[in-house]
Amino acid sequence: MDLFDYMNEKKSETEGPLASRLRPRSLEEVVGQQHILGKDKMLYRAIKADKLSSVILFGPPGTGKTTIAQVIAASTKANFRQINATTAGKKDMEEVVEEARMARASYGTKTILFIDEIHRFNKAQQDYLLPYVENGTVILIGATTENPFFEVNKALLSRSNVFELKPLDKEDVAVLVRRAVEDEERGMGVYHPVIDEDAVEFLADMAGGDARRAINAVELAVLTTEPSEDGKIHITLPVAEECIQRRSLRYDKTGDSHYDVISAFIKSMRGSDPDAAVYWLARMLKAGEDPKFIARRIMICASEDVGMADPRALLVAVAAAETVERVGMPEGRIPLAEAAVYVATAPKSNASYMAVDKAMQAVEEVAIERVPPHITNAPISGMKGFGHGVGYKYAHDYPGHYVQQQYLPDELVGTKFFEPGDNGYEKDIKKYMEFLEKLV
Repeated sequence: MDLFDYMNEKKSETEGPLASRLRPRSLEEVVGQQHILGKDKMLYRAIKADKLSSVILFGPPGTGKTTIAQVIAASTKANFRQINATTAGKKDMEEVVEEARMARASYGTKTILFIDEIHRFNKAQQDYLLPYVENGTVILIGATTENPFFEVNKALLSRSNVFELKPLDKEDVAVLVRRAVEDEERGMGVYHPVIDEDAVEFLADMAGGDARRAINAVELAVLTTEPSEDGKIHITLPVAEECIQRRSLRYDKTGDSHYDVISAFIKSMRGSDPDAAVYWLARMLKAGEDPKFIARRIMICASEDVGMADPRALLVAVAAAETVERVGMPEGRIPLAEAAVYVATAPKSNASYMAVDKAMQAVEEVAIERVPPHITNAPISGMKGFGHGVGYKYAHDYPGHYVQQQYLPDELVGTKFFEPGDNGYEKDIKKYMEFLEKLV
């Protein structure tokens, strides 16, 4: 770090954006991410012992990737260099590598290289780092909002520990909102603002796990709100709504509203109403619901309520879930809507769902002594002497690739579990099953 970098850093501590000023200076100040930063976790121990190896941090914006890197910078004895892949190139990495080699050779000092948005580097740029990460010239900390298993070279991943940062809990964001309001050294406490509890709850909820978004709203609220008659700046719910530019929705992701809205969404798809399905989808997304949760519900509905009436519905639902995982939000709303509309407009049948439930009930209630011998496995020719596989008819040896034989246990012969209906593809299945019965 040269003199200009040092002066810029010191200036940002007092004049930079509030979210930047409030960044934790130690592990103890970090809020959330206890699944990787708990005191019994490997990453916490490695940072405290200054024994960090190369890591990749990935997660949504505002979850603390840069914060963790800066905490490491403040606690390590190694040289710490930071570049951003959106503006840096191979030349910048070459300079860091050369400095690292000199420091290692002359003083035995390690160098930590933090690359923000590492997924922005192309394959050649990422490959350049490989030998220097492998031989320890640099210790890499890569941060990305994208799934590194898709966006970072496998060779680089194999030389790094990967840690996923999750959206902060509502309670964690609330802690940071209060800290932003009350901290007189780095926060807005110097203005002595007062924030209503419902405003705290709203900002924490609407931030969607993005601490930066909530803190930016606090800064805007304090700087743009005139003092009241008592001389204090009051951050009320209407002020908070205005500053985060989003109205509050009656949607508690752990309460009754959560279950009511997801129920309405599923029943709209089941009831073949694409307009209602898209509305409830939009309401959940606006309220910050986890898109992966929504995708799971669409997949379940495609299996349970569409089933064999249109087997493609499940394929569309699974593809939407995978797409959301790959592209994230806000673009993820598009494949979710496509899947919801497809499931809503598909022919409906719960025959396969009812079939497996009936079968599971039979498993529980009917004692089965054995698998019919002719369909048991006979891997060793000698087993045929005990009846294993004897009498089995290979379907492909018969006309129409079908031959009648017993597949159910003796105790369940004649039981019908799957009863296809007349909707969609099940009509064809029903006709085919009736055709097979006529072959007997």
